[in-house]
Amino acid sequence: MKATQTLHEHGQSLWLDNITRGMLDSGKIQHYIDKYSVTGLTSNPSIFDKAIESGYYDDAIRQGSRAGLSSEELFYELAIEDLRRAADEFLPVHERTDGVDGWVSLEVSPLLASDTAGTIEAAKTLHARAARPNLLIKIPGTAEGLPAITECVASGVPVNVTLLFSPEQYEAAADAYLAGVERRMERQLDPAVGSVASVFMSRWDVEVATRVPEELKDELGLAVGLATYRSYRQLMDSDRVQRVQNSGGRIQRLLWASTRTKDPAASDTLYVYGLAAPFTINTMPDVTLEAFYDHGEMGAPMPADGDGCDAMLARFRETGLDEGALAAKLQSDGAKTFVAAWNDLVERISAQRAAVA
Repeated sequence: MKATQTLHEHGQSLWLDNITRGMLDSGKIQHYIDKYSVTGLTSNPSIFDKAIESGYYDDAIRQGSRAGLSSEELFYELAIEDLRRAADEFLPVHERTDGVDGWVSLEVSPLLASDTAGTIEAAKTLHARAARPNLLIKIPGTAEGLPAITECVASGVPVNVTLLFSPEQYEAAADAYLAGVERRMERQLDPAVGSVASVFMSRWDVEVATRVPEELKDELGLAVGLATYRSYRQLMDSDRVQRVQNSGGRIQRLLWASTRTKDPAASDTLYVYGLAAPFTINTMPDVTLEAFYDHGEMGAPMPADGDGCDAMLARFRETGLDEGALAAKLQSDGAKTFVAAWNDLVERISAQRAAVA
């Protein structure tokens, strides 16, 4: 049995962090579903930027330009068409799991990161426009994003909370989600609104790679992951979540993001092996998925009590690390990176429009 199937059968969902029209046309995504036990998909502007650069979208860009669409409007036209197709491919999984799995994701413009009202409006518009029951709208778990998450969930919009790095940031996102579900309960609406909380892993280790002793390299991300998983399991057992579930609601699933190994000296499946846990999701790019399928091994399930994470984090603190301050920096830097990627994407589309005019 391949490691991907073993991990899936132990209760973790494997999602693909990639999408292109070429992958859809060639049947590659369906192949990952059939052979690699992939049950969902995430996307981001950088992924579409690379795909558009390939020239595969030139005909669609030419048609959109003739229709008078701006570069941003053209992006959403292309992205929604692709994600609708992907959502349809994952729909059997979504239906078989009663909405627990089988999701794809589309994000609001990162330029709205500090605009709560604009984020709410954009999320509702994109969700209605995509018109797929298994499409999540990505909203950053920043201070401005949290109230938008609550309002969107209360309105029935499924949400993928992005840009989370620490247990505290995860807990804030989970609270925002549950607040939205509780509003629906008060209004006697269906509380089963899908959501995932995406915690980014590899960036921790990249950030401290040159500042810690050799024996601590590539250990911080997994330690933070353990602490976050402990918070997740504690929330699952809380009275608040039990009340929500008793009314037909669900807990927001924990998703491990940014799981491609950045250190060439480390295992290429580091953040798959070390983050195996039931009722969580690991979204990974093709290269990591292929590596795990080819030679990966199933690690021991993460302990619910975070066993060992406090001692490991204490060792990092001895080196001068303030993980709270670093988590805030990573979230801030991540938001800026998303904006830069978005601007690059819009420029790419503009350049392609000029080239194919």
